[in-house]
Amino acid sequence: MASTNKPVGGHEKIETSNFLMIVLVLLTVLVGGVVEIVPLFFQRSTTQPAPGLKPYTPLQLAGRDVYIREGCYNCHSQMIRPFRAETLRYGHYSTAGEFVYDHPFQWGSKRTGPDLHRVGGKYSDEWHRIHLINPRDLVPESNMPAYPWLATAALKPEDLAPKMQALRKVGVPYSDAEVAGAAEAVKGKTEMDAVIAYLQVMGTALK
Repeated sequence: MASTNKPVGGHEKIETSNFLMIVLVLLTVLVGGVVEIVPLFFQRSTTQPAPGLKPYTPLQLAGRDVYIREGCYNCHSQMIRPFRAETLRYGHYSTAGEFVYDHPFQWGSKRTGPDLHRVGGKYSDEWHRIHLINPRDLVPESNMPAYPWLATAALKPEDLAPKMQALRKVGVPYSDAEVAGAAEAVKGKTEMDAVIAYLQVMGTALK
């Protein structure tokens, strides 16, 4: 009687082996990721700062840390897409060169609130202060939480120099004088002062 067993082909062998399928899928994703990501490290558009871009001042840097700590990026993106509707509403689309000194960058995709990338200079410091203390005083329909405690929370000047030294190791061009003067630059400032300083510099490099 003839045998009914058929030789297992390569394709069938892969489909019937969970382990082999997982290994090959991971290998495919790894190769695809490398092909997509590695070239970005060698393109000037993604590695060179945009014209006019400057590293964050100590106060702006402290504000960025508070912004991240409070989870502001969960509702506000910092990426304007290159579509007509986007640029009409928010301004010039975001470019990689504007975020060279951001570690990590805060592009995001969630927009419960408006994109903040071009918010710098759009409103006064006092507007931002009122908005952070109680957003509904300025935007009645807003569902943004209030952050009144930022007005009384003092910054810790001694924290800034180590942060700037760490950022310098990954390419942010802080000078020795800037690092040495960081504590004095934020002395007596509150977390609200810092957040406002950060908001006011967002997206201003291309302006």
